[in-house]
Amino acid sequence: MTTGMTTGATTGATAGTTTGTTTEEGDRVAGRGKGAVRAVRRPEVRLPELVAYDGGQLEVEGDYDGLEFAAADWAGQSARGARFMDCAVRRCGLDETVLSRARFIDSVLSGVRGVGTDLSGASLRDVEVSDARLGGVQLHGAVLERVVVRGGKIDFPNLRSAKLRDVAFEGCVLIEADFAGAELERVSFDDCTLARADFSEARMKDVDLRGAAAVDIARGIDRLSGAVISATQLMDLAPAFAAQIGVRVE
Repeated sequence: MTTGMTTGATTGATAGTTTGTTTEEGDRVAGRGKGAVRAVRRPEVRLPELVAYDGGQLEVEGDYDGLEFAAADWAGQSARGARFMDCAVRRCGLDETVLSRARFIDSVLSGVRGVGTDLSGASLRDVEVSDARLGGVQLHGAVLERVVVRGGKIDFPNLRSAKLRDVAFEGCVLIEADFAGAELERVSFDDCTLARADFSEARMKDVDLRGAAAVDIARGIDRLSGAVISATQLMDLAPAFAAQIGVRVE
């Protein structure tokens, strides 16, 4: 029905692998052969001994290295263009915080919360995000590479025209995620709830949806070429596929 889509004909696979494998091994998942979806290459974040940050408010284009930010209230602050390297951001409030074009490298964000956080054009590389509670976070035009998003709930994330490469979503809830025009390569959704997602004009390669607990696609069902789904998910999405090609099911 759709060209370039693989269903769950290959079984017994898992979405992730450990790093450090050979290129050939990294392109296979749990014994699957040629043509199988390539696994996400996950980050290996090893933080050094961190120093507690006591420098007050964040600074535009600030440079933060080897610091721990714990239970800070960043509401309304701006760190546009800032660089965070080998940092831990734990339980911080990010309401209306401006982090556009910021860079997070080899860092951990844990238990962050906020509404209207601006991460547009930001770069996240080798980052672990856990138990985030965010609403309306702006990630349009952002670049995410070797990122794990584990647990938590993110409502209305704007990922329009973002680039996601080697990104694993694990056990999280994504409500009305907007991936319109985004590029997704080696992206997985394990035990996630993906509700009313928008994939309009998205481009996919090695996107693994089979592990998702629930997949509901509001727009862009025709852009799933390059993704792999299970046979059960195919049945669940059948009405959307039928509507896309103008078939009535009665």
